[in-house]
Amino acid sequence: MFEIIRKITGGILLVSLLMLIVYKPFQQYLQIPSHITLFEGQHYNFSKATPVNVSASSTSEHIEFEESKHAIAVQGKQAGKEKIFLEMAGFPVKQVDVSVLKDFKVYPGGQSIGVKLNTLGVLVVGHHLVSVENEKQSPGEEAGIKVGDIITKINGTKINHMAEIASFVNEAGKQGKKLEITIQRGKETIDTTLNPMLDEKEKTYKLGLYIRDSAAGIGTMTFYEPKTKKYGALGHVISDMDTKKPIVVDDGQIVNSTVTSIEKGKNGTPGEKLARFSSDKNVIGNIKTNSPFGIFGVLKQNIKNGVMDKPLPIALSNQVQEGPAKILTVVEGNKVEQYDIEVVSTIPQKFPATKGMVIKVVDQKLLNKTGGIVQGMSGSPIIQNGKIIGAVTHVFVNDPTSGYGVHIEWMLHEAGINIYEKDTEKAS
Repeated sequence: MFEIIRKITGGILLVSLLMLIVYKPFQQYLQIPSHITLFEGQHYNFSKATPVNVSASSTSEHIEFEESKHAIAVQGKQAGKEKIFLEMAGFPVKQVDVSVLKDFKVYPGGQSIGVKLNTLGVLVVGHHLVSVENEKQSPGEEAGIKVGDIITKINGTKINHMAEIASFVNEAGKQGKKLEITIQRGKETIDTTLNPMLDEKEKTYKLGLYIRDSAAGIGTMTFYEPKTKKYGALGHVISDMDTKKPIVVDDGQIVNSTVTSIEKGKNGTPGEKLARFSSDKNVIGNIKTNSPFGIFGVLKQNIKNGVMDKPLPIALSNQVQEGPAKILTVVEGNKVEQYDIEVVSTIPQKFPATKGMVIKVVDQKLLNKTGGIVQGMSGSPIIQNGKIIGAVTHVFVNDPTSGYGVHIEWMLHEAGINIYEKDTEKAS
């Protein structure tokens, strides 16, 4: 008899557990995070379909509650930290930590920009052979210098430009001396010696290296912060076209650029914006960082896009939602326009990472013009529910209508803008 009762009880508990697991309000309860981050004035809604009551300390200074027919909203009132408590049937079942961040806004971009990068030293992009006594050899390769290395010093003198190298090479060649070369390889600094050789055909001394000291291209401005004028653009790293390695930047500039035509993208072949630097060649900002999240620096002046010329709030990675959004970009001349897209998926990342969103172009006007996402569109800001949520970064080669986006939270972090910083009082 006892065994039968035990089995019946076990069966009832099992059925109850299964019913609880599929019970929608219980599923909603499980999805409630243990930590919520809000900006001042933002809301987080607890659906009334979830069988919990929400409460906080009676002395709360940082949040307040608003109740509607379908939800209880927690609103960020003042920067700081707070705890709220969830109750079920009068019993506390969960504590949720709430962080309220100071209200923060940036200007959205969308402008087409020209990018000019100066490398840290001189970049080695290849080897070539020098004709010496019926033989061909590369002095640079024999010295152990590899493609992607950066020549930073020759004979102890800092090297910034290609033109500075010729005098060292000619002098060492004529005197029959070796050059003391310092190279940067990733995070490693390497010293080596190189013996310039006289090319029998051209009668000049050579290193047997192909080198470059600058790079140029176009992209799209993502945002700028009005107080510091710090900006972010592109949303991805700029790599050298030959070495395929990220360019280590010494400095650089951004200028206005004009889109002259579009090579339309199709499956298997990404499209491209064709643009020229504006004729005035007016430098609008510098470049201090080239990172996986884009290029960053400081503007010399405020800039406007003509579409959304007011600062917008941002959304953290965990606040981005799947669904409709817009991008700002230029497809003709200098005119910034907005186009409809869909956020197909988004990852609520806790740490900086690229490719946080998958997006899809659904605007027929843009599809007719470009075929979807094209090169040069990288950095186009993504706007959702009146907030900047990120930037376009990469196109899917086999589906040019779709691609990746990076969350604005990580671009701001890379720009040196600390949105988590507590408001500090200035000394009187």
